Amino acid sequence: MRQTTRWEAKAAADPEHSRWYVERFRRMAAGGADLAGEARMIDAMIGRGSRVLDGGCGPGRVGAELAARGHTVVGVDVDPVLIEAAQADHPGSHWLVFDLAELDLPARGVPEPFDIAVVAGNVLTFLAPGSEVEVLRRLGVHVGATGRVVVGFGAGRGYEFPVFFADVAAAGLVVDATFSTWDLRPFAPTSDFLVAILSPAG
Repeated sequence: MRQTTRWEAKAAADPEHSRWYVERFRRMAAGGADLAGEARMIDAMIGRGSRVLDGGCGPGRVGAELAARGHTVVGVDVDPVLIEAAQADHPGSHWLVFDLAELDLPARGVPEPFDIAVVAGNVLTFLAPGSEVEVLRRLGVHVGATGRVVVGFGAGRGYEFPVFFADVAAAGLVVDATFSTWDLRPFAPTSDFLVAILSPAG
């Protein structure tokens, strides 16, 4: 039986939360906020016309920016409200309801591997408890031997950085680089945010 994710539990406790989240980012975009920081980093890492997996895509903020830069984007999220918003606001990409712990895009007719997977917006801290290794493993499978997985999340959200690094190794991935921001500031033991570039272990 599939476990309920922390995000689903939050949405169940507050049925308006997902729609609030969608409208929050719509308002920020309409107000001219810079919401493309993660996408700029990912875009700099990949060749033109790459295939991008946006894991925990929400309403499509990161994936849509990457699609606008010429990449082919498939976004997945466990929340159908967020996927509905992504489909409405960014119809040029492929948005699917999927729990990352059960991710199997070929089963939905979506070919792999991807050149890169991006998991932004604290997604890892909203997974079902104990599913982190499986999620990381499945992301690694979807990028294949030469792809990369890039994740970002903050401290103090119930998923400590040392635990994450142990989970990365358990999932068959290695850490290529770490930063404290999406604009590549160095990571330190005192950093309150982590951006990690991962690749499948040789």
